[in-house]
Amino acid sequence: MNAKSIIGKSTVEIKQALEEHLGNGFSPTLAIMFASVDQDLETLGKVVNDAGLELFGVTTNGEFIDEETQKGSVVMLLLDINKDHFRIYLEEYPDKNYKEVAMVLAHKVKATYPNPAFLFGVSHPAADGEEILRGIEEVIGNNVNAFGCGAGDDYAFTETFVFTNDSISNNGLICLAFDEDKVAVKGIATCGWKAVGTEKTVTKSEGNHVFTIDDHPALDITTKYGGLENVQPENKDLLIEIAANFPLQLQREKGDPVMRPPLVVDWSDHSFYTSGSVPQGSKIRFSLPPDWDVMEKVVEGVQHLKETEMPEADALIVFSCAGRILSFGPMMTAELKGIKQVWHVPMVGMFSNSELGRMAGGNLEMHNLTTCCVALKEK
Repeated sequence: MNAKSIIGKSTVEIKQALEEHLGNGFSPTLAIMFASVDQDLETLGKVVNDAGLELFGVTTNGEFIDEETQKGSVVMLLLDINKDHFRIYLEEYPDKNYKEVAMVLAHKVKATYPNPAFLFGVSHPAADGEEILRGIEEVIGNNVNAFGCGAGDDYAFTETFVFTNDSISNNGLICLAFDEDKVAVKGIATCGWKAVGTEKTVTKSEGNHVFTIDDHPALDITTKYGGLENVQPENKDLLIEIAANFPLQLQREKGDPVMRPPLVVDWSDHSFYTSGSVPQGSKIRFSLPPDWDVMEKVVEGVQHLKETEMPEADALIVFSCAGRILSFGPMMTAELKGIKQVWHVPMVGMFSNSELGRMAGGNLEMHNLTTCCVALKEK
């Protein structure tokens, strides 16, 4: 399949760029769009629909094509993939029944594609992406290829969205399912944040709601460790500071630790919600931001993916945690440029609230402070 990436600061610019790329032998069928919450999502959906494309859309904390990072914009990857080789679904979970909704979705997909791969966008900051993955695995199997992200809202952590041509949800998931017999989908998640201090125990939690750590309110012990002040609802920068600098590392028996920063605080008891499950009784450690060599490790991981599983690709999608650009700043472009140079194909990406994927040697999980790279190749 052929692929092209476009970027614009408004619906008008995106419409113009889309019109410029149509024709001359290029007839895209699928648009993967990452957009700021400040953009007119409904009109963007109509623009894509009028062009005859199907839309997979997620809101962001920043966007990029290649190494060019933006904020408040719209980026889009256009693919002329065979329409029989993919399907888009949007499902909501108003009762927080994440796993059940995912299982129903997986059964729908499996009825169409016996061997599917998945790309997800998850909306609502308190949604438990880990439960969504468990539901997919229960139906499809533990070796399923599934990747994606938690939607963003320019660091507000209040209301995020996923959207298609004609539907928008702030409490649901969007799924792009591929027929993996026709489309190769390979990816890798890489983090690099280093753990410090002694192990602590999660003494009370329910799913992704962490109440206490070593019998202390989760928020209190986290901010005490980080030496943070002004711990109150009026401090709008508190969650960003914790997420970017002092996230929890959930220890695993298999594979690398998984990052679990708080995304939503319950101020009534100083508990918090993370993007993925933190089982009661599990061991955690706090962490510090990574050294600069972590960016090199990400590129090395992607290069290894090419050498071992995906020698050629048609397009590349990158989900990078918003906390990474907060920590790296302008240096983030070095990581993105290195990823781009692995395959030299059109690349589109976003800065997300969380990332879905599998680290080398690990399980399929919801991550944070991680870069997840997904390569596509139509067979």
